[in-house]
Amino acid sequence: MEHFTLGRNNGLRTSALALGAGNFGTRWGHGAEEPAASAIVDRFAEAGGTFIDTAASYQAGESEEILGRVLAGRRQDFTIATKFAMGGMVDGTGVLQTGNGRRAMLRSVDSSLRRLDTDYIDLLWVHWPDFVTPIEEIVRAYDDLISAGKVLYAGFSNFPSWLTARGVTLAEVRGWAPVAAVQLEYSLVERSADRENLPMVEALGLGAALWSPLGGGLLTGKYRTGETGRLQAWKKVIQTDEDPAKAAVVDAVLAAADELGVPAARVAVAWLVERARRSTTGIVPIIGPRTAEQLDDYLAALDLDLGSHYDRLDEVSRIDLGQPHKGDANVLSTVLGGNNFRVRPGTAPSA
Repeated sequence: MEHFTLGRNNGLRTSALALGAGNFGTRWGHGAEEPAASAIVDRFAEAGGTFIDTAASYQAGESEEILGRVLAGRRQDFTIATKFAMGGMVDGTGVLQTGNGRRAMLRSVDSSLRRLDTDYIDLLWVHWPDFVTPIEEIVRAYDDLISAGKVLYAGFSNFPSWLTARGVTLAEVRGWAPVAAVQLEYSLVERSADRENLPMVEALGLGAALWSPLGGGLLTGKYRTGETGRLQAWKKVIQTDEDPAKAAVVDAVLAAADELGVPAARVAVAWLVERARRSTTGIVPIIGPRTAEQLDDYLAALDLDLGSHYDRLDEVSRIDLGQPHKGDANVLSTVLGGNNFRVRPGTAPSA
């Protein structure tokens, strides 16, 4: 499997697909038992995969516990990313155990290290912004954890672009450990990141890990045939095709799959893989199989050539970027006072 750095500003290497471990465990009432999870990790490793993404909150801590046992004796062969900020679901129920503050962050990291049975975390994400803790506190705490060797790289998950950009800037100007990457939802039916987050990633040289590549199962087409999945089991983290625009995307994916003779899920992931390859920085889709068979279908997407279907799917799934992104081409001229002004790089306007 192809490897690249997760962004242009660091040396953290990632495989072309990241293995999401949200399905490792059954404490949510839906997921994979440990033998199945172990088989998935083995198959992922055989295919050359090295990047595994989990969280303290996944399966109420069971995901990290299973990974700790499954990776025993081969920890050094994998990049492990985990998340904090929802610690109250695992480490207690009080207000002091949640949020992005330094206390919650340090406690969560120590708990994750115990569950993962490791002495360092390759990449630590803040799972969600709490919009209370100052971003300065988060970035400084990252610097302390990295200096202590408990964490190697820092990242923001599900953060708005303006908050990430401020964190990146603060780390740069104060000489703290840099922010390496962001994590966000992205798929053919959820392309909101095209407005701000992905342009920011490209501009700042950050890496990006993209979760829910199948739109919570919507892009497989299974909900149209009455099959079950996250919609029924978790009743969250789901896209639906009640929106006509998303229904049109699912139609296009199913049509492409029929023409190519492959499952719809493979088409959806192949589009995302190609989207990542066209990036100038490191972008990696996070897959979340519950069985080894599902993993094989994800892996097959790496070799699927979509041909002209890529552009068709890109067009049907494209979103309205809104202002200021769709400004009139004459806006600059208007701002400068009309067509009597000419502007050249490095010069002031001249009549």
